[in-house]
Amino acid sequence: MKIATFNINNINRRLPNLLHWLKTARPDIVCLQELKAADAAFPAAALTKAGYAAVWRGQQTWNGVAILSRGAAPIVTRTALPGERDDTQSRYIEAAVDGILVGCLYLPNGNPQPGPKFDYKLKWFKRLATHAKRLLREGVPVVLAGDYNVAPTELDIYATKSWSNDALVQPASRAAYANLVKQGWTDAIRTLHPDEPMFTFWHYMRNRWPRDAGLRLDHLLLSPALAARLVDAGVDRAVRGRPDASDHAPAWVELSDGRRPRTKKAVKKRR
Repeated sequence: MKIATFNINNINRRLPNLLHWLKTARPDIVCLQELKAADAAFPAAALTKAGYAAVWRGQQTWNGVAILSRGAAPIVTRTALPGERDDTQSRYIEAAVDGILVGCLYLPNGNPQPGPKFDYKLKWFKRLATHAKRLLREGVPVVLAGDYNVAPTELDIYATKSWSNDALVQPASRAAYANLVKQGWTDAIRTLHPDEPMFTFWHYMRNRWPRDAGLRLDHLLLSPALAARLVDAGVDRAVRGRPDASDHAPAWVELSDGRRPRTKKAVKKRR
């Protein structure tokens, strides 16, 4: 089973690129962020034609999250992160898909910092941590996938000081992510690629894509039940280089059908 996360940065504008990637990569489950489309504008018909059922929570102009699946349709369990009834931003959706609970999230950017937007980011992180701990206690197979808007370590950003004041790399942001992982989650990409940057985001400005001046912002965290099935993980970098691309590339994991993990070396031999 292949599960991916992709900040699409306007689903209708990037729909041709999304459909091309779905056809070539054939992920089984996809978490999308930054739909930038109201519920009624979500391109459900085009995705159905491509072989994907979908559930989504849209928002005009900003935010928006969706879960796609090839095969069994997602069954929605949540359309918002618990803990704040007055939060109207569309940043979290959760669904059961083929025996896995999928949490798709778009964590707040937090800029400028310090200030109310950064405070909102950290509060949202705390709400996520509380919910994530509850999911771990339930012992079900869970993946929390999405744009976390944090580069967890210096390995997750190109060599630069130009981002030093950005919310994505602040100590508080990194600590929040680290504390979340320490609950018992497996950062799938970093686990299988401990020494590689594995960037997932390249800003449109300052020629950053051609220079490979990227950041790793998109993460897939696996509960112990799923971590035992992890066999491969990666980033479809080439998607970022297509015309009119999102500033993110899809990140993905591959899970075995059973509970015994296979090594990355074994996966390469099988291919």
